[in-house]
Amino acid sequence: MGHPRGFLDIPKENPKALPPKERMKNYREFYLPLDKVAQQRQGARCMDCGVAFCHTGIYAPSQQNSLSPISGGEIGCPLHNLIPEWNDLIYRGLWEQAYERLALTNPFPEWTGRICPAPCQDSCVCAIHGDCVTIKSNELAIIENAFASNLVRPFVPQKKSKHKIAIVGSGPAGLACAWELNRYGHHVCVMERSDRIGGLLMYGIPDMKLDKSFVDRRINIMRQSGIELMPNTEIRDSAAAEKLLAHFDAVVLAVGASKPIDLDIEGRGLSGIMFAVDYLTRNTKALLDSGKPDTLAKDKRVLVIGSGDTSVDCIAVAIRQGAKSITRFERSPKRAAERQNDNPWPLKKDVFVTDYGLQEAIAVYGKDPRAYQKLTKAFHGKNGKVNAVSAVDIEWSEENGKKVRKEVPQSQKEYEANLVLLAMGFSGIDESMRHAFGIHTDSRNRILTNQFCTNMKHVYACGDARIGQSLVVWAIKDGIDCAKAVHEHLAIKN
Repeated sequence: MGHPRGFLDIPKENPKALPPKERMKNYREFYLPLDKVAQQRQGARCMDCGVAFCHTGIYAPSQQNSLSPISGGEIGCPLHNLIPEWNDLIYRGLWEQAYERLALTNPFPEWTGRICPAPCQDSCVCAIHGDCVTIKSNELAIIENAFASNLVRPFVPQKKSKHKIAIVGSGPAGLACAWELNRYGHHVCVMERSDRIGGLLMYGIPDMKLDKSFVDRRINIMRQSGIELMPNTEIRDSAAAEKLLAHFDAVVLAVGASKPIDLDIEGRGLSGIMFAVDYLTRNTKALLDSGKPDTLAKDKRVLVIGSGDTSVDCIAVAIRQGAKSITRFERSPKRAAERQNDNPWPLKKDVFVTDYGLQEAIAVYGKDPRAYQKLTKAFHGKNGKVNAVSAVDIEWSEENGKKVRKEVPQSQKEYEANLVLLAMGFSGIDESMRHAFGIHTDSRNRILTNQFCTNMKHVYACGDARIGQSLVVWAIKDGIDCAKAVHEHLAIKN
């Protein structure tokens, strides 16, 4: 620790964001990075803890069936990033060495430095009684400095193995698995059903959170490293799966949890109701193909159902498309402003926050779009198009250790809406993949594995397809670990 009083003497400083009404004029990233000197000062705030929780990478499961008052959640970075080391290195101005340490554990820090919710910061020891270290912005500063200094180069193995491995899916898990397998010296081919490589990184996250040039930049490095990337390649039936297994020594399914959760209620078949991921994909594709955004939400009353990051992204995009109004329904109650007893440090914080899209909605429409404890009961329409929804208020209680919801009597109301976006999460893999490969899944439609191996010989799985919908950083971690398992199994085979 180069500055023993850094966390006491230096205040926390985050990158500044452009004001909501200014940034909503376009789809560009809106955080302004700190200058190099200021970022180095932020590195000095790291305490080099004797027991550092920031890089522990533990997932604590929910304790619903025990007497423990603690809820589940993440603790620290699952990639086990060497956070205290590279914080100290940037404080001392050793940016190249900081990049070398960062690259040891994280193949894609330019993505996690932008879109990861940073459980590492919530688990920082400084966060117990004060402001955490700005780990996320330090990480992003290291990798962007590395790119600017031409330190990020392709990795072409000096010796190649005879093994060929196919990876189905090009999201963060698939690309992390491909990167690691290439480092082991194997021939790797990544197949993506969409027209562009990147999975949800490309089409599921808007440009203002992750500019697609930063996805393409890394993809080009992977191509230069000898990794074959094949967009517009879909494996949907058993014939295609059998052909794949005949040509490759191993197949890794990194197809994500791509099946969105639906809302099967009255009026679901009306026009104007769509899944959030389809809405975001449509807008990003329009920007990439023509340079002009989609206008689906223009002059419409938009209702977003769901409370996660995807719902925030939908709100931000709808604002930029010119929505007349925006409302978001959440089934859960409003979160507390501070940590509660069942969510102690070092767990990831579960507190009330107003993310970027919500800030923009408040600035544009003059009110918070969130409506809490709402349960949608029916969609209503005219001439086949949705124009309203019915919803009731709900109350939550605990019975036999489980949360139970009850509808509030006589609380049903009708709300205007002529564009409804379903952002309620995902329920596992696409059914076609299960049938194509004959793989087993669990009750939540996740691929069952043993050491990343499925029930089918030479077929592996990783990422959200295996662990369920999760953070990008957990998907990357799972892809890296899967690559190691595949490599070891191929070595045994020899």
